[in-house]
Amino acid sequence: MAKKIKKTKKIKSVKLPSKVIAYLNKAGIKHDLLEHKTAYTAVDVANTMKKKLEEVTKALLVRADRDYYLVILPADHNLDFDKLRKLVSKHNQKDVKVIKIPAEQVAKDVLQIKNDAMTAFGSLYKLPVIMEKKLANLKKAVFASESFNHSVEMAVKDFIEMEKALLGSFGVKRKIKKVAVSKKKKALHKKAKKTAKKRKK
Repeated sequence: MAKKIKKTKKIKSVKLPSKVIAYLNKAGIKHDLLEHKTAYTAVDVANTMKKKLEEVTKALLVRADRDYYLVILPADHNLDFDKLRKLVSKHNQKDVKVIKIPAEQVAKDVLQIKNDAMTAFGSLYKLPVIMEKKLANLKKAVFASESFNHSVEMAVKDFIEMEKALLGSFGVKRKIKKVAVSKKKKALHKKAKKTAKKRKK
C-alpha cells in the first residue's frame, strides 16, 4: 500500500499522477509517492531529492525496428544502442537492424501523453520494459511517475516483477559534473564562518 506523500520543500499545488497511483494501489504494491520541485531530468530529480544518481532511474522510449520498448537506466548512465540491439535480438530470436529514440512528437503519440513526462511503468502504455541489470542490485530505486513534480520510490524487485522487465547490460556510466559554486558564494560562506567564530568567543 502507498505511504503518505513525502515532500522535499513547500511547492505550489500540482496535479498528482493519478493513473500511476491507481495502478500501484490496485496492484497492492508498497511504495512512496515523492513530491518535489519541478525536475525535467532524472539527474535533476536526484539533486532535488538528495539521492545518489544510481538510485534514481530514467525512462526512455526506444524503437527497435518496428517495435517500441520502455528502457530503464540509472540517472548517470547513457544507452549503448548496439548492446541493446543485441539484447533485443537475442530475446526475440530475431535480428534487430535499427535501434533509435523516436522524435518527441512520435513519442507523445505512442505514449498518448500531452507533455514530455512519461512514467517508468510500461504496462500503462502496453509496452514491454527493459531494465539495466545494475539496478537489480538495489533494494529501492526512484522511478518516473508521468509528472515533473512527483516520483515513485519502491523496491526494485517489485518493479521488475510488476513490469516483467527484461534485464540486460546496456548502460554506460557517464561523469556528471557537479554544479560549480561561484566565488561570491564561497566568499560569503567564508565570511559567515568567521562571524560565527567571533560570536562564540
